Amino acid sequence: MPLPRARQIVLAASQRHRLKKLAYSRTAPYQQVVRVRIVLDAARGYSNARIAVRQEVHIDTVRTWRGRYADQGIDGLTDRPRSGRPPRFTPAQRAEVKALACQLPAETGVPLSRWSSSELAAEVTGRGIITAISASTVRRILAAAVLKPWQHQSWVFIRDPDFAIKAARVLDLYQRVWDGHLLGDDEYVISSDEKTSIQARCRCHPTLPPGRARMMRVNHEYDRGGSLAYLAAYDVHRARVFGQCAAKTGIVPFMTLVEQVMTTEPYASAKRVFWVVDNGSSHRGKAACDRLAARFPNAVMVHTPVHASWLNQVVRHEVACEEWNMPKEVA
Repeated sequence: MPLPRARQIVLAASQRHRLKKLAYSRTAPYQQVVRVRIVLDAARGYSNARIAVRQEVHIDTVRTWRGRYADQGIDGLTDRPRSGRPPRFTPAQRAEVKALACQLPAETGVPLSRWSSSELAAEVTGRGIITAISASTVRRILAAAVLKPWQHQSWVFIRDPDFAIKAARVLDLYQRVWDGHLLGDDEYVISSDEKTSIQARCRCHPTLPPGRARMMRVNHEYDRGGSLAYLAAYDVHRARVFGQCAAKTGIVPFMTLVEQVMTTEPYASAKRVFWVVDNGSSHRGKAACDRLAARFPNAVMVHTPVHASWLNQVVRHEVACEEWNMPKEVA
């Protein structure tokens, strides 16, 4: 009985160019790359046995993809649809799981602030929507959905009646403008804020560096050293940060920070130094403005609107450091 002859592959220049691009792609799926290389070898006239050795696959694999390309072209190199296991849950049941996840737990009488996968699975089975479902299956159903009920946004209502006026003054300072006039070279803008309840912790054992086939190891246990407050002053236009740690916030720690900045050049001899602060208790109201001016006549305190500390540039600096896991510079 004669052996079946290998299918002949003849490529046009455009087809060869497209296949070569896929064969050396760094982003295409590996299986597709192998199939394309099989076709290219076949077009060069190699036998199936030699192609199998070159591509390190079984000869039957070479026959399969060589034949599919000969019959269907490049579309034949994709996987055919497979039936797979029949779905356990109907589209209606999946939709009910998503709808339940989009409801607040309090609306269903469950004493939770947010759903967890296990709680959702228990609620779904308790309602008789599905006889049995695991928490991991609930996670897969929700992950495939366009709605992401576990994500949330928070907001705060603007309550300051003079929001526009106060915000405009702060934003003008960031543009080096005050009362419609450009600031001079000897005038500076400082943003200041306090970050409270920073935990001072020390690992019980030293961190081990990464080694061959081993990632860095960080000991889980640590000793608590109490909490501290970090006070920072940020020169908006020169990206210079002054900072200090204190046991707690208050007028004395804040004025200590002011002293640290205002006794340093060029701020000590500046014409004016504008201090942008929020409405915290250590620098709130006219009394704080008078106290600052009495101690340093060239200092001007400017308050952000109530509930608008996000206008303070030093707050943005702190957020960026936390997001990028960067240490805050302390002058």
